[in-house]
Amino acid sequence: MPEWLEKFRRIVTVEPVIFFYMTSTFIMLPAYQQLVIDKVCQELHGGTCNGHEDDKEVESQTSYMLLLYTVILSLVSVTPAMMLGSWSDHAGRRCVMVLPFLLSLLSGGVLVAMVLVQSMSVYWCLLTAGLLGLTGGHVSIFLSSFSYLADVTMDSASSRTLRMAVAEAMIFVGGMVGFLLSGFLEQEFNLLAAFVAYLCCSVLAILYILLWLRDPRVTSVVIFPPKEDGGPDSENRQSGLFILKYAKMSFKAVFRRRSGQDRLKLHLLILCSFINNLVAVGEQSILLLYLKYKPREFTTAMFGVFNSAKMLLLGFGLLGLFPLLMRCFREMTLAKLSVAFKAASYVLLAFSANTWMVFLVAVVATPAGITQAVIRSMSSAIVGPDEQGAMFSFSASVEATCFFIAAFIFNGLYPLTLPTFPGMPFIVMAGFSIIVLILMQWISEMPVTHHRLLLQD
Repeated sequence: MPEWLEKFRRIVTVEPVIFFYMTSTFIMLPAYQQLVIDKVCQELHGGTCNGHEDDKEVESQTSYMLLLYTVILSLVSVTPAMMLGSWSDHAGRRCVMVLPFLLSLLSGGVLVAMVLVQSMSVYWCLLTAGLLGLTGGHVSIFLSSFSYLADVTMDSASSRTLRMAVAEAMIFVGGMVGFLLSGFLEQEFNLLAAFVAYLCCSVLAILYILLWLRDPRVTSVVIFPPKEDGGPDSENRQSGLFILKYAKMSFKAVFRRRSGQDRLKLHLLILCSFINNLVAVGEQSILLLYLKYKPREFTTAMFGVFNSAKMLLLGFGLLGLFPLLMRCFREMTLAKLSVAFKAASYVLLAFSANTWMVFLVAVVATPAGITQAVIRSMSSAIVGPDEQGAMFSFSASVEATCFFIAAFIFNGLYPLTLPTFPGMPFIVMAGFSIIVLILMQWISEMPVTHHRLLLQD
């Protein structure tokens, strides 16, 4: 292989994997929601939704189906995510990385069949949630990708943070591209075109992982204790405890005693990550309803433009602004400033009364993605080389619970405050962001441990 290509291969690693996954996800989700609406209309009214868009029964049934999808995806993905990170420490990152895309092909096949076969029930949509959840979904992609980056940047903390930031930016860039593609494909073609594009993204990602990525060198750490030769019964017992064994490794990586205050620091970083994801999921769950409500009265097209602009600016904040500011400020300082800007953007959104104020929210929130990149980098610096997958696995499993917790908090709060102050949920989100700021300040005051010294349990 030419030297320039080998060097390029070391620079470009998991970033396209995250990009393909987020693009495919944001192509699929709007199309999936429209498919659910069409199927519900077909079952309730025996045809299309023409004339029934505002039917309360259609809205209620659709909301119920989308909630079931979220709950199934979240609950099913927790156990695989808890296990797969530790497994990737032993079997390699690529194995875990490719699994979600393989089952995405199956779920995409189900969605294509539902478009082509009119008689298929809306409840077949829930099968796609189960299939995606079996391999952890986005949780597995993130834990394997960020573990991979932690492996290849083990010798450079500053390089690790910047690489994590670039990978984090791919979430927003892929989301922007996927959202724009979904709207174009649905408007110019049909739902079938959107689901075919979803399948194509998964195929491209699988080919990229298999043909381009190489697993980092396996560390010379004993992952498993030696097997005792107990015959077939012992072998069956080992197989039966497969899931528990890897889940135990994830818990052990997070809760084992460490030198100084590293264990407490790791727990606080995971808590910060959980709160950040809780707020992000809550925002997306009510944002469309809030912006369509008077006096803002956004159209669906305007909502798409706002989302695309916001994701573009978030990506710029990580790809352009963050590396530039790293020359002048410490990463923890930037993380705290990022949280402060995020809280300010939620307060502004709560009081936004017209279009320009809403778009100003996207500008204020430009640095908001920096915090999560720093959290991932600091977390990976605390654990050892053989614990990267296990740590990210536990963290991602905790984040997976955000979906139904956020739905319970913010979808429940929004109708209650709608008659008096519709923006109240965003004030609550700003409050959560302030909590993250306090926790990050606490972490920054903890002494830095330069050596990963593990204390014996």
